[in-house]
Amino acid sequence: MKLYLVPTPIGNLEDMTFRAITVLKEVDFILAEDTRTSGKLLKHYEIGTQMHSHHMHNEHRSIDGVVQRIKNGETCALISDAGTPAISDPGFLLTRACIQHNIDVECLPGATAFVPALVNSGFPNDRFIFEGFLPVKKGRQTRLQQLAEETRTMIFYESPHKLIKTLGHFAEFFGEDRLVSVSRELTKLFEETQRGTAKEVLDYYTNKPPKGEIVIVVEGKK
Repeated sequence: MKLYLVPTPIGNLEDMTFRAITVLKEVDFILAEDTRTSGKLLKHYEIGTQMHSHHMHNEHRSIDGVVQRIKNGETCALISDAGTPAISDPGFLLTRACIQHNIDVECLPGATAFVPALVNSGFPNDRFIFEGFLPVKKGRQTRLQQLAEETRTMIFYESPHKLIKTLGHFAEFFGEDRLVSVSRELTKLFEETQRGTAKEVLDYYTNKPPKGEIVIVVEGKK
């Protein structure tokens, strides 16, 4: 009678832990953000546990049923497409519901994209804030104005087709000379980290449109 939150690789399949594989094999059922994506991972590690879909569009409807199954004595593992569940992915709502019903919750350590990006940046990492994805429209400008005064290192997630826009906003609100570090395709074959001022990195990706998953690390205000 337990919920396991199980991190999965963000790219390189060898980043799966032995413990994660064991848990996924031993639980009664697995909840996956995209069963097609996770199906490839489970097949690679010969994990035959039954899998159900659990994503941002159905999690509100499915939580009660999942909680009831666990209360009836089953064990469940939640995985996302990549990285640690609930970090800019589904997981928070189910975790909260299980805690409210006195169900044990255990999160395994494992892959999370922002940690290697933060360490790779060379910026201070003793104190930092994780912002995830910025608001797309409503509240975006207000948030950027607030963050312009932030002295801690800041971490953002961004999609490749919005990277130019976001770097432009950083140059506008934080200053063109604010240092940034953009890591993309972490742990994958074409992993890359570009460091420099907001203007320099913006110019680089304007001339070389980016692909893949992206983490932006921004130096705090001095």
